[in-house]
Amino acid sequence: MAIVRYNPWQEMNSLQRQLNHLFNDALNVEDWNNFGNWSSFPAAEITEKEDAFHLKLEVPGMEAKDIDIQVMADRVAIAGERKSETKSEENGSTRLCGAVSFRTEFRYGKFQRVIPLPARIQNTNVTAQYKDGILNLTLPKSEEEKNKVVKVNLGEANA
Repeated sequence: MAIVRYNPWQEMNSLQRQLNHLFNDALNVEDWNNFGNWSSFPAAEITEKEDAFHLKLEVPGMEAKDIDIQVMADRVAIAGERKSETKSEENGSTRLCGAVSFRTEFRYGKFQRVIPLPARIQNTNVTAQYKDGILNLTLPKSEEEKNKVVKVNLGEANA
């Protein structure tokens, strides 16, 4: 039986090789089309005012008709599809058609996101505005949420 010297750095080198292999597989140039799947739903920001919630979503490069918004009393569902551009040359105009991207970080395809709300809203009075790739929703609070008063019981004080 041979005696083998223990090398503590050998385990670190093995871990480094495994991590390199993992990242090389995940970020292979041929797989750039899947890059968008890591972040397939739009970023959101919600703020609360006294009488309403304001929800802001980033959906750049889309037309308003391609966005589906469904508002329930306690949540908002946003769905849509960002389609890739196709162009070709016809009558002197240029359109990309069948072009193969070497690398793209744009995100194409369908997305869906459900955002829970911290309080109930009047879903029949929601207003929406879409400009410059930003969707703004004003979600008025329901009357019972606006007028909600909670009594806090301290119990009996021990003297």
